[in-house]
Formats: sequence, structure tokens, C-alpha cells
Amino acid sequence: MGFISSFALFLPIFFILALRLGGYKSFPALLIYYFSVFVYNLFTEGYIQAPAEFVRYWGLSNNLLDVPLMLAFLIYYSTSAAFTRRMKISILAFVLFEATTVLVRGLNVDAITIIMGPGLLLVFSLCLSLFIRQTKITILHRKATGKAIIAAALLFAYGCYAIIYLMYYVFRTPHVADTFLVYFLVVTFSSLLLCAGIIIERKRVQKLNELKTTRKELSDIYTETGKAAPARAAMLDFDRDPWN
Repeated sequence: MGFISSFALFLPIFFILALRLGGYKSFPALLIYYFSVFVYNLFTEGYIQAPAEFVRYWGLSNNLLDVPLMLAFLIYYSTSAAFTRRMKISILAFVLFEATTVLVRGLNVDAITIIMGPGLLLVFSLCLSLFIRQTKITILHRKATGKAIIAAALLFAYGCYAIIYLMYYVFRTPHVADTFLVYFLVVTFSSLLLCAGIIIERKRVQKLNELKTTRKELSDIYTETGKAAPARAAMLDFDRDPWN
């Protein structure tokens, strides 16, 4: 399962790069997140040999980056400047919380235990809210299906991560092997579901880009002829979800 989960973690990286989403809006944050987790998985499974201390600090750093990177990616779901501003403030506040905790407790498992609890709750709550909103949009307007699937993948992942966190960090379960097996299964399923969402979302992004190009060409034509562009062509925002 370690090998299978490592391969599953690589797939989102592959599709983000192959579909040229690596520089699109907040997808770089998702790319960095999965790359970090993928490399750590390779370390822990022994596919990449490195000193134990290096692997340990990579894992601790990976946990510290988890929430800020995921919050940065969730800005992709923003439908207003106010929501984007609140998300950026949340990222800054959480980074300050992490820095304070590390300064007080040191960079160790105790600090990670304190940090991950509220972090997982925050990301899970946001994913739940975004999943509900995107599902409504998909059902009622038959659009943004990829966004809904991506939100579903993250909701499932972080819901399960919260349970694993309680088992491993809080209750200190002696069944460590079983906990890691659950983690590998969760990572595999959520990564595959995420890939499906990325592929569908890329098609939507391509259509949006084509529509924006058409709108720009129409605007240029009307500018050259000295005529005013129709109000509908000038005001359409093809990348805007309903209910905003």
C-alpha cells in the first residue's frame, strides 16, 4: 500500500503539470503540497535513501506547510475580493500561530500535535462549506463539476486525516501499522478522486479561456470599427459562479 499510495500521490502532480495548470491561479499551492507529501512518502517507504534526521525534519516541515498550502489553494474557490482577503488573513494568522507554537515548544512532535488539531478542523470546515456550495451549483446549473469533485476529494481526505490525527497523535494508538494502512488507503482514494476533478476542471478552464479570447477579439473588432460593443459581450464574466 505504501507503493500504491506513493504512485497515487504522484498522479495529481503529473496531471497538474501535464494539463498546464501548474501556474494557473492557486494550483501552484496544490502542486507544492502534493510534491512535498509525495517525496516524504518516498523517504518513509525507503525508495529514496536519506539520513533519518533529514527525513524527520522533512516530515515536520511537511506538517507545518500542510494547512497554509491547502488554504492557499482553496482561494481558487473564491467568488469575491472579500473572501480572498479573509483567506489570506487566515493563512497569515495560522502561520503566526505555527511560528509561535514552534518558538515555545520547539520543532517536534508536541508542537505538530498542537498545530495540526485546529489546522485540520479549519481546512475540513472550509472544504465542507465549499463542497456544499459547489454541489448545489453543479446540480442546479450543471457547471463546475470538476470543482465539486476536487472539493469532495479534499473533504474526504481531511475528514479521514482528522480521525487518523486523533488515533495517532491524541490517543496514541498502539496499532500503528493499522493506522498507516488507513492513511495509505485514504491517500490513494482521495488522490485518484482529485485527479478526476482536475481533468474535468481543466476542460472547463479551457472553455473559459476560449470564451475570454472570443470576447477580447470581439472587443478589438468593435474598437477598430469605432462602434460600441454590445452590453452583453462587454459585461459577461464567464469565470464567475452563480449566486455571487
